[in-house]
Amino acid sequence: MTEIIRVASYAVIINDGHILLCRLVKTLPSHNGEWTLPGGGMDFGEHPEQTMVRETMEETGLNVAPIKILGIDTLREDNLETMKKWHSIRMVYEAEYLGGDLKYELNGSTDKCEWHLLSSIRDLPTVSLVEAALAMRVSAQTY
Repeated sequence: MTEIIRVASYAVIINDGHILLCRLVKTLPSHNGEWTLPGGGMDFGEHPEQTMVRETMEETGLNVAPIKILGIDTLREDNLETMKKWHSIRMVYEAEYLGGDLKYELNGSTDKCEWHLLSSIRDLPTVSLVEAALAMRVSAQTY
């Protein structure tokens, strides 16, 4: 099996009791339209904060600024169909919404982005990163 390491950065953006989430396209392996945080893979030489800002703009059309790093999450997935082992290292930042008009990414890994009430997150199909990031945020607020 081919082993692939993917380093990525994601944003937790909360505005007026709502969190911004993006819906993964249904054509991605092992995903069926779940919601995730805006963010994605790091380009060579890019700082993780720059990745989070760039990826958020690409997926949502919104300008954001990093406030602080909340933590690092990791995920392993083995895909027997493609014969690939994935190891994702995911940096999660709390980010401030600066402005811009919400738009959808075209031909990317997400097809829709929306503000969701924080209190209704448990009713949405989300990837594990969302729950991990919200736990990081709660933990960061206790210090």
